[in-house]
Amino acid sequence: MPHAECPEPGPPSAEKLFVNDGPLLAGQYAELRPTALETPIDEARRRYAEDGYLYIKGLLPKIDVLKAREEYFTLLAPSGVLKPGSHPIDGIFDNTKDKLDFPGIGAGFADANGRPTGPHPEVATLFVDLALQAHTENWYKEDFCKHPALKEYVARLTGWGENTLGIRRTLLRNNTPGNKAIGVHYDQIFLRHGEDTAVTAWVPMGSISREGGGLIYLEKGHTLGAEIEQEFTKRAKASGLTDEEAKNAFNQNMMSGGLLADSPAEFGRQWNRRWLLTSYEAGDVVLHNAYAIHASTINHDPENKIRLGTDLRFVNRARPWDTRWGNDYAFGDGV
Repeated sequence: MPHAECPEPGPPSAEKLFVNDGPLLAGQYAELRPTALETPIDEARRRYAEDGYLYIKGLLPKIDVLKAREEYFTLLAPSGVLKPGSHPIDGIFDNTKDKLDFPGIGAGFADANGRPTGPHPEVATLFVDLALQAHTENWYKEDFCKHPALKEYVARLTGWGENTLGIRRTLLRNNTPGNKAIGVHYDQIFLRHGEDTAVTAWVPMGSISREGGGLIYLEKGHTLGAEIEQEFTKRAKASGLTDEEAKNAFNQNMMSGGLLADSPAEFGRQWNRRWLLTSYEAGDVVLHNAYAIHASTINHDPENKIRLGTDLRFVNRARPWDTRWGNDYAFGDGV
């Protein structure tokens, strides 16, 4: 597919808005559009269709989000990741430690679904084991992932009603300050064995400053993601591949880990589209469709907070969905 003209870069931002390939410059980013919880559902549907995402303020009770955050960092505290004397709920990184010994799950590694490690394996192993264990703790798996406020909103937005299914496999991700960020992708890359109607709920588990490593969305990226998918499928079919062969071939042509690119700044310039970002508060949720192109910034939180968020996905149980996602997250599970 032909690339768009690259816009002229502007001056550096006063904020530390960095992605994997450097700073986001003025003109390369804008603000994510918020939607109030009381917005009529018809208007919410219109925005979701128009933007490919819906950034809902205060969808979840703040107290429930912070309870889960506290449980998470209490669990991870024995790894030594937290600043001595700090409260687990604050999630303050101990910056006397080597950040590489505290790698995030599913971000910034050659195999995004492999077991991450660090220069001191005895430290990284405990940290990663505890981060993986969190996926199956009742406070997360039952209380948080199945929060009725979230499921009920998705059911209303999609019109799926009682057929709304929150699928079991989720990605609970931390990002310690200064570590590599998430590269450029859209979710259908990983959910291709089902229909393209899945809804992802990205839930920041605690407040995330603009510089704190939150998700960023490519402006109108859902239209570009759909075009990329359609163009590849068309070429694969023309070459004689079956549907199943085409799915596998697409993923093999991605970067390692299923990325469109590891360089968000360059990707935005290539397609002449801005990245949309914001600061997130506990209780906020972003719903995005299967083709919404997104990434994250590098965590440069001024208070050294660890960024914590989770990807929860919903499907229509009455329609074909990617049942590979029916089990708890595990390293090397092939998804």
